[in-house]
Amino acid sequence: MPADATTTLALPKSLTGISGFDDITLGGLPTGRPTLVCGSAGCGKTLFATTFLVNGAIHFDEPGVFISFEERAGDLAKNVASLGFDLDNLIAERKLAIDHVHVERAEIEENGEYDLEGLFIRIGFAVDQIGARRVVLDTIETLFSGFTDHGILRAELRRLFGWLKDRGLTTIITGERGEGQLTRQGLEEYVSDCVILLDNRVTEQITTRRLRVVKYRGSAHGTNEYPFLIDHDGITVLPVTSSGRDIRVSSDIVSTGVPDLDRMLRKGGFYRGSSILLSGVAGTGKTTFATHFAHATCSRGERCLYFALEESSGEIIRNAQSVGLDLRQHIDAGLLRFEAARPNLYGLEMHLARMHRDLDRFKPEVVVLDPLSAYRGPDNEVHATLLRMLDLLKARGITGVFTSLTRDEEKRDTSENGMASLMDAWIRLMDVDANGERTRTLYVIKSRGMSHSNQVREYRITDEGIVLNDAYIGPDGVLTGTARLTQEAREKAAALRRQESIERRRREIVRKRETIERQIAELQAAIKAEEDESAMLIAEDNAHEDVLLRDNAARAARRGAAE
Repeated sequence: MPADATTTLALPKSLTGISGFDDITLGGLPTGRPTLVCGSAGCGKTLFATTFLVNGAIHFDEPGVFISFEERAGDLAKNVASLGFDLDNLIAERKLAIDHVHVERAEIEENGEYDLEGLFIRIGFAVDQIGARRVVLDTIETLFSGFTDHGILRAELRRLFGWLKDRGLTTIITGERGEGQLTRQGLEEYVSDCVILLDNRVTEQITTRRLRVVKYRGSAHGTNEYPFLIDHDGITVLPVTSSGRDIRVSSDIVSTGVPDLDRMLRKGGFYRGSSILLSGVAGTGKTTFATHFAHATCSRGERCLYFALEESSGEIIRNAQSVGLDLRQHIDAGLLRFEAARPNLYGLEMHLARMHRDLDRFKPEVVVLDPLSAYRGPDNEVHATLLRMLDLLKARGITGVFTSLTRDEEKRDTSENGMASLMDAWIRLMDVDANGERTRTLYVIKSRGMSHSNQVREYRITDEGIVLNDAYIGPDGVLTGTARLTQEAREKAAALRRQESIERRRREIVRKRETIERQIAELQAAIKAEEDESAMLIAEDNAHEDVLLRDNAARAARRGAAE
């Protein structure tokens, strides 16, 4: 097969501009073919179709025609204005045309056979007026409600779909969900080249919207159900259920923002792109550690996206100031962004969809989720959602910092147990109650790919931030708080007593040395005196002996002379 055969045979597609959806369909909707978007009331069919037209007109230079069987043009423009869509301006620029076809059963008199030739003419006129490439018919069920002979109407709809296809118009037809089939009439889904099912599901009073590509002739596509979000930013579809294991791995080190904690890690921080869990009971400072991490990230000139599920951004900023962290400066510099929402505001998949959209727009290097234990639901669904969050971050090389609340009566919370094995690093924050006071301690349970300290360290939350005390091990184990101060005082007193005892013995030795040296000096003086006296006596004896010798010699001399 020639090298360009794949390109030649590839099905032409038209991008919708809807975040995530074009990834699922590998390029958008089939160009020049009809697509059915079906679902129950309130699932977002009209908004999906309108977004397809507006994005085509603005971003892809493809004018569009909106044929409405229900809403008038003015009502439609007002409904989508909150999303930033200015339909009136697009109409004035001849990039969009809206035609409302009024179908009212009470005003219709059927006489013989009829056809939709009039509708063809209206659509053709609107298309030719602006050179449209895209068309929306919203909703097709209105035609069935207006006419009784559904057999002829089905035949005419087949002809309509063929007519649109022959003119090469990329078309979306919206339809209401039927009982036991995708649409009420069960026809559109078979004559459409692409069928998209939208669902608005309510579980435990929380609404979750989901999208599924039921069929797509001539093209591969994602087959799972994907959550999608409708808010002031329009439609966002989460295109992945779980990333593959082929992810980017970095050897760069990022600081935690707490110098003493960095020193507990042999490389001075965590690997970039790793996932870090901070778990502990209420009041151990999990959020304070997280804000230190965010502050350090922004201080390096990197972006940090902070998802706050229990506190507002204002509360977090105010509380961070009490430990010497000015987060407001990073927000003003565009490096820090808060996304605060109650966990029960959306379903689990909606939170995931919002995260996906926010990551695409802000492109952070670090994401903080505080706390992940706020998510509620069946354990398997919570675990699956959090796993997809981790995969989403890892696939983009984003460092994730997650806090988790551990209950007092449990050694390990179920959510903590479920996530701990997935995390690259885990820091446990604990309360220690002793001697009528509460102190805080931490230790690093694991940090994949690097050695770390195994010591339990006491830490204090001060006006200058988090400070870790050196590990102190007493006779009964690690001591903290007053117990540590008391033991330190005991050991200082014992050391002082030992020093005094040593000093006292040193003085005694000095005194003994002086006494002995004095005694030695006295003995040496006595010996010297005896030596002197002996020398004098010897000298006297020698002198006396000399006198005797001289006297004897003199007598001998006289005796000899006399003879």
